[in-house]
This record gives sequence, structure tokens and C-alpha cells, in this order.
Amino acid sequence: MGKKEKVEALVEGGKASAAPPLGPALGPLKVNIGAVIAEINKKTEAFKGMKVPVKIIVDSDTKDFTIDVGTPPTSQLIKKEINAEKGSGTPNKLKVGNIGIEQAIKVAKMKESSSLANNITNNIKEVIGCANSLGVLVESKTSAELTREINDGKFDKIINAGLTDVSKEKLDQLAKDLVKVNEEIKKKEEKLKAMEAEFEKEVAATTVAKAPAAAEGEAAKAEAGKKVEGAKEAAAPATPGKEAKVAEKKAPEKKK
Repeated sequence: MGKKEKVEALVEGGKASAAPPLGPALGPLKVNIGAVIAEINKKTEAFKGMKVPVKIIVDSDTKDFTIDVGTPPTSQLIKKEINAEKGSGTPNKLKVGNIGIEQAIKVAKMKESSSLANNITNNIKEVIGCANSLGVLVESKTSAELTREINDGKFDKIINAGLTDVSKEKLDQLAKDLVKVNEEIKKKEEKLKAMEAEFEKEVAATTVAKAPAAAEGEAAKAEAGKKVEGAKEAAAPATPGKEAKVAEKKAPEKKK
């Protein structure tokens, strides 16, 4: 066996060609480039429209080769299912997609080799969680709602059968459900904003109403303070010096 030569590249799923970067990298290895390209396209067919990492390992003596295909991030696979370039910027307020459990199974299978989950069911739950963070519903439900149903065994039959195709009728219903969910979210947001506005209005009105009363209260306090001070002065005993002076002033002068 000869030395193992490796070529790594990022190619578009199902559309690899002898053009750069693959052609120039494979040429010096004297391998059958056409056969390599055909194998890559076969293995990446499921990733059409996405960039996929591939690794070509060539035996320098026999020119035999093996191809390892990586997978795009789960988020990219989900976005491909809903034909969107990006997820929702506010996933709690705006849902951008709604996929069936079959599509979640499809993505889970694609990521099975790189997932840390110990079975397909847990792998599906990872996909559902990722979908939730993108603002994508699965079966018209959030990840928390659907995970409970999966745990209850509602989708065991579909999962065990490994179904990945969704009927047109179901896709149409999922689309209608998406519109309905977004309308409900919008109504809740509008109701909340109206409640906040009403609360702020009540606070402002209360503040204005209290202002005159507060001013009157301060004036009354000041007036009461003056009366108390006056009463204190009236009740206070006169000083001895002052009394003597008053008496001296009032006493009649003696005749000389």
C-alpha cells in the first residue's frame, strides 16, 4: 500500500466538477478525476443548494480512493427544508417556517453520523430544538410542545418507519397553520401593547391629580408650623432682665 494523499474541499451538493478547487488538487495525484467527481455528486445529492465539506483520500500506488462527506450545520439543513436563507430575528414573535415531523427525521438522519445523540429519537429532538431557535415550527408546534408528544409516543410509528416524505396536502396545511400562528402572536403583542399604554396613561393621570393636593398639603403644613411657633413664643416665660426693665419703666419716679 502506498502513501495516503488527502484532498479536502467545499463543494455544492450534487454539483461538484473538475473545475477549481477539485480539478487542480486531484490532477497531480494521477487519480481518475471523472470517477471521483461522479462519486462525490452521488454522495452529496441530498445536499443540493448547500455547500458540503468533502475529503478525498487517494492511495498513491494503487490510485484507489475513498470519499468522506461531511454534513452542513443542522440550521442550514432546516433552512433548506423551508426554502429560506435565514431564520427569524425574533423567533418568539415571528415564525418563518413550519415543517412536518418527517422533515425533522430527514434532517436527523443526515446528521446522524456527527450527532452526539445515542438514538434517532434524541437526534430528532436536537433538530426540533434547533428549528425552534430559528423560528421554525415542527408539526405547527414549538419544540417544548412537540417534545412532550414525542415522549408520549405519539410519533413512534412514523419515527420507527423512518418516514421522510411529506404529502402535498400536509405541506399545504402546515403553511396555513403557520399563517394562523403568526396572526395569533400578532394579536397577543397588540393586546399587550394596548395594556401597557393604558397602564402608562393611568400612572400619568394619577401623578397629575396628586400634584395640587400635594401643594395644598405643603401649604397647610407651613401654616400649621407658623401657628405652633406663635403658640410657643406666647407660652415661653419672659427673661429676668426683660422683666426688670419693664418694671423699671412702669415704676413712678420718686420726688426729690
